[in-house]
Amino acid sequence: MGAITAAGKTCDDLWEAAREGRSGVSQLQLERFPTQRIKCAAHIPDFDPTGFLNAQELKTTDRFAQFAILAARQALEQAGLDIDEPRGLRTGVIIGSGIGGANTNDDGHYGFYVSKGRTDLMTIAKVMPNAAASQVSMRYGARGPSLAISSACASGTQSIGYGLQMIRAGIIDAALVGGSEALLTPATFRAWEVLRVMAPEACRPFSAKRNGMVLGEGSAVLMIEELEHALARGATPLAEIAGYGTTSDASDLLRPTVEGPAASMEAALADADLAPEDIGYVNAHGTGTVLNDISETQALRQVFGDHLDALPVSSTKPIHGHALGAAGAIEMVITISALRAGVAPPTINWLEPDPKCTLDPVPNTARPHPINAAISNSFAFGGINATLAVKAYA
Repeated sequence: MGAITAAGKTCDDLWEAAREGRSGVSQLQLERFPTQRIKCAAHIPDFDPTGFLNAQELKTTDRFAQFAILAARQALEQAGLDIDEPRGLRTGVIIGSGIGGANTNDDGHYGFYVSKGRTDLMTIAKVMPNAAASQVSMRYGARGPSLAISSACASGTQSIGYGLQMIRAGIIDAALVGGSEALLTPATFRAWEVLRVMAPEACRPFSAKRNGMVLGEGSAVLMIEELEHALARGATPLAEIAGYGTTSDASDLLRPTVEGPAASMEAALADADLAPEDIGYVNAHGTGTVLNDISETQALRQVFGDHLDALPVSSTKPIHGHALGAAGAIEMVITISALRAGVAPPTINWLEPDPKCTLDPVPNTARPHPINAAISNSFAFGGINATLAVKAYA
């Protein structure tokens, strides 16, 4: 696995922050965001791509693609693979993004409408949502299927799920899968702000007095392989991606249903051949908005019944922010890390129970807990729901 987030530049950094409840949320650079009412986000202030990209790559990549290249490199290295050896036709790349090249888009529009400067010749290549997947494919010689899933906040989770399905179908043996997002530009941030879903100070999922989400940026990429293929090269798997479910509410563009998320979780459990009682941890979508947390709680209750009372369900978005298309992949890294450590990470900033969120949010402090299987949820604008189930590798 590989990751770069506001919580740190590696998966170890991300897991340590999630376990210890250390948030990567900070104040925005106010000179760039002078008109914003909301001043906090989980941004990566000191990211320097010059250490791993050459001059040509720097010219042809937006920030979101640069994140993905670094996360993919970390995943390959942790998998024991030579990053200079081409991956070939049997390795695919599926990198999700909700927005794509937001920084290039913002700069280009400002240059065209305001400063009347010269348009970047590589604008189109840098802004397209598949740029991260294409750049990762080129950088690491992965000549199998290369594509982007762009389904808002479900993009990263769906990318992992489709990679799983491609491997099961025999189309490929391995895939670099995940998500990447770099959306913290003034115009994009303002567009989210006017939706009135963002917390002015702190994101408090499942807590009373919660009042919104906090945006984040970053990337997470997983190297997934067919088991025999991995073992044949001497790899030691971290975990088993066991099941995937995805549904559509087919209802409202912004307001979630209960039935859609519940069906997504049920489909993932069935695909993994797991019963609800087998699950030892849930990494919730948990945005911290009033309606989303209630509907997710109701969906969890519908799926898990009384088992939900003893089931740790936490949201790690207050740690790394809501990174939209990258969120599901970032949270899958945390879910796998929780599984391996036997620790349920906390939902930080939690104040007191909300009687409409009848679950155990692991408030504020991590908790040792036996976890042999877990699920991670991603529910997106547009009514798109996606769930991954993961098992411990025996």
